[in-house]
Amino acid sequence: MSLPGWFPYSPGGPGGPDSGWAPDGPQGWIRSRLLERRVVTLAGPLDDACANEVGAALMTLDADGDGSIELRVDSPGGPTGAALALMDIIDLLGVPVRAWCTGQVAGTAVGVLAVCQQRTISPHARVHLTEPRMEFEGDARLLERLAAEHADRWAMFCRRLAQATGRTTEQISGDTADGRFLTASEAVAYGIVDGVATPDAPIGRLPPRPLGFRPR
Repeated sequence: MSLPGWFPYSPGGPGGPDSGWAPDGPQGWIRSRLLERRVVTLAGPLDDACANEVGAALMTLDADGDGSIELRVDSPGGPTGAALALMDIIDLLGVPVRAWCTGQVAGTAVGVLAVCQQRTISPHARVHLTEPRMEFEGDARLLERLAAEHADRWAMFCRRLAQATGRTTEQISGDTADGRFLTASEAVAYGIVDGVATPDAPIGRLPPRPLGFRPR
């Protein structure tokens, strides 16, 4: 299995002095150092490649120790399937994930933030509830099938986000259709996050939430 460029340094292993391997540039070095501190970043579009990379990092840290993982989120979202896959990984991890929204989280990335066990937002960060735009190509039969698959996945996403926030599926569907924006304090009231970050209240002090799937 090939190892991504952000894999943590370990002497004699990937990135070690005898391995001939090095992080891929400054960004790879930064990600490697963050992983050593059990910090994973979700930045930029949440596509399949991003979901695979973040999911692999989370599972690696889960297998590497029992401490909690910090997930820093600043993403406009992306395809519903990628977000659902990452949300499933977070649900099934054996350690808690403490999420911190550092800029803006939008679309399907809101679901990734909401399902984490501890969730914080920076004072000037924003949440944008919106459904991702999908573009399909093909004949009429293929387009109909792809549209139906997207509708099914979006319905699953809305149900999961409703469970994580305590809202109804109908409200989630309506607010995402309207493209509703939330300030940090409004995101707390909505149930997407637990609190607003302040200098004297780091995210580690938030009360833990249950691991895994919630009862249906």
